[in-house]
Amino acid sequence: MGQGHGWEGAVLKLLRAKDFVFTVTGSEDVTPHYRRLHLTDGGMLAVTGTHPTMWVRLWFDNAGKPHQRAYTLVAPDPAAGTFSLEFALHEGCASDWARAAKPGDTVEATVHGTGFTAPDPTPSHVLAIGDPASLPALNSLLAALPPVPATIWFETTEGTEGAERTEGAERTGGANGTEGLPLHVDPSRHDLRTVPRLDAGAHLVDRVKVDAPGLLEGTTDPYVWIACDTVTTRALTAYFRKELALPKQRVNALGYWRAT
Repeated sequence: MGQGHGWEGAVLKLLRAKDFVFTVTGSEDVTPHYRRLHLTDGGMLAVTGTHPTMWVRLWFDNAGKPHQRAYTLVAPDPAAGTFSLEFALHEGCASDWARAAKPGDTVEATVHGTGFTAPDPTPSHVLAIGDPASLPALNSLLAALPPVPATIWFETTEGTEGAERTEGAERTGGANGTEGLPLHVDPSRHDLRTVPRLDAGAHLVDRVKVDAPGLLEGTTDPYVWIACDTVTTRALTAYFRKELALPKQRVNALGYWRAT
């Protein structure tokens, strides 16, 4: 494995990435445009262990050329050697594979670059900013952090045209708002603020800039987690670190897709 993955696979090999083969055991359609596959891990979890927001690269054939996309593990079980992955169903070889996947089908995967450092000290308030692309990672984060208050800005979108995934979880488009999407929030301590995707993400940036200063007043140990499209993520990261002067270690940001 790896030799057929082109230059990306060769680079990952040089970086000592680990390769595995996953096997599909079942599937469920969460919404008409969002599918969850259940898989066995090919021995991966026993080697790598698990951590919040953990992701893997899957390899697909795209008209004879290797094509990789990254997905966040959902409910990994190291003892059983199983986990699930969630896919948006739009145009593209990854979605085509997910649509057709049936028990017994296999997919090659590479593990490299994934990681998570728990915030220290424990956050007094979490500010999380995401969208359907980072939904599995957002769920994983909220489940892993202590039960502290969290404000969540969730950008919604009707589709995924013009989007190319980079890291984390496949973009989960096709749903208007959060209806049907498996967003795991606790109303007793999570303040969910849905924001429609407008002006290529600028509307989300503006909304956060209006809300964040008041939320940070009197918050001794805030923790900010940003996982949107690359441009939006960069703008928000600069805002929290430069304009609001939050320390680097209190802002965790990763661009999950880029508009094309």
